[in-house]
Amino acid sequence: MVSKALGKYVQSLHQKKYRHRHGAFLVEGGKSVLELLSSDLEVEHVLATAEFIDQNRAHLPARLPLSAATETELTQLGTLATNTTALAVVRLPAETPLPLTLPESALLLALDEVRDPGNLGTLLRLADWYGLPGVVLSPGCADAYAPKTVAASMGAFARVRVWERDLAAWLPTLAPAVGIFGADLEGDNVHRLSLHPAGVLVMGSESHGLTPAVAAALTRRLHIPRGAGGQAESLNVAISAAILLDNFFRNE
Repeated sequence: MVSKALGKYVQSLHQKKYRHRHGAFLVEGGKSVLELLSSDLEVEHVLATAEFIDQNRAHLPARLPLSAATETELTQLGTLATNTTALAVVRLPAETPLPLTLPESALLLALDEVRDPGNLGTLLRLADWYGLPGVVLSPGCADAYAPKTVAASMGAFARVRVWERDLAAWLPTLAPAVGIFGADLEGDNVHRLSLHPAGVLVMGSESHGLTPAVAAALTRRLHIPRGAGGQAESLNVAISAAILLDNFFRNE
């Protein structure tokens, strides 16, 4: 049985203010917990069913703080509709410095007020897929370590570095040679360009797009053309980012 104090602590991490206060976040579900255990992140505690523990003993470090819990307890303590395997409390990683020269040699993804945690998690997953060195978040973005973001990232939370910057202030400080790209209906047809994975690709929220100050910092605007007969008004921000990223990497 999970102690009352531990249960209260775990539930407090549903909220951003307590994640920041305690310097910790939640990882839920067996697959995500196993991804976590193969990473460099510091694990405070794992709660898991007896069946999960028995099936994964080879992946559980000997000194791992581990407690047995029932499926009911895991579901009550976490945020998932059902959790039949495991839950972990993890220390928030310390933010590493963002090298000023990084956008000159590699492509960074920057997100401007992307407030939906599901979209943010999917964008982190995309960054993981394409091997980006990290993602830069504006202060208005969803929390990268919110439970919904972590779940949607499908393990990318453990591998993708995240930096927080005021994009309107940071982008103009980059070297003049750094390309700053963003989606725009009036931009260049992305399928007709020869792009290379260097610079910064900025994606804004679905409802409002890029904020004016961030849009003003772009050096090139990219357009994803709608197919003949296409009627959709817009694309989801993560889908748009996937199409654009693929164009940056298609010649690599």
